[in-house]
This record gives sequence, structure tokens and C-alpha cells, in this order.
Amino acid sequence: MVKLKIGDKAIDFCLNDKSGKKVCLKDHKNKWIVLYFYPKDNTSGCTLEAMDFTKHVEEFNQLGVTILGVSPDSVQSHQNFSDKNNLKIQLLSDESHETLEKYGVWQEKSMYGNKYFGVVRSTLIINPKGVVSAIWDSVKVPNHVEEVKQKLIELQK
Repeated sequence: MVKLKIGDKAIDFCLNDKSGKKVCLKDHKNKWIVLYFYPKDNTSGCTLEAMDFTKHVEEFNQLGVTILGVSPDSVQSHQNFSDKNNLKIQLLSDESHETLEKYGVWQEKSMYGNKYFGVVRSTLIINPKGVVSAIWDSVKVPNHVEEVKQKLIELQK
């Protein structure tokens, strides 16, 4: 498991979006990318985060930013989640956990004394050269999207 740091080259991946179309990180080279990892479609925190990114998607577009959300849910789950919440962001499916593991966000967690593996909610900003410019680990959803947007504005100056 790799733990990326600011200044590291982002790890390339290819994952399917909600329609089954393959999306690769390299397809977005020369662009700013917000890459966020989240645990599960249709849970309260994940829904709030996706809806908040959707609410601000035009502002991110104006900054020249592509938003990619990754979870271990299936393509069909992403389709349903996206349709149900009218999401305007691209959600990618990593059922094998390969990309989640490469980015170091697939970790052992604990709830009510039970240990299990799952996604630690995290966000990265990747600059147009493919380098990680900002990282948020163990994200708390309230105000997170605004923090990411402000950091992007700061980085783009």
C-alpha cells in the first residue's frame, strides 16, 4: 500500500464510470483534478459529499477542474446513486480495490469493536503535470468541498 505525499506523481488508473465507460487518469492530463475517495453510495456522508461537489460543479468547471469520485461500489450502484441524487460529477467503480489500495485509502477500520477493511474518506488535488498538490485524509464532510475549492484557487495563483 502506497501512501502518497504532496509532490508525488499521481498513480495512473483506469476505472469504469456509471455507464461502464473506462476512464483513465491519463485522459485528464494537463488538467486540474479533484480525486476523492468515499466509502459507499447512498450513505448519509457520501451522499452529502457527492451532492456538495455537484452543487459547486460549475465553479470547479470555471477553474478548469475535473472531479472524479471513487468507491468500491459497482457501476450499477453508481448509476442508481447518480440518478437518484441528480449528480453531475463522475463516479468511478473500483470493486477490486486495486486503485483504492494503490492510493492507500483501503485500510483496516473498526466499528463497535469489529475490524473490517474499507475506504478512508480522502481527497487529493492533482495538478496539470500529474503531481499531487494537496491531500485531505479522514475527511469530515461539512465544509470540505469549500475547503477544496479555496485550496484550488490558492494553488492556481
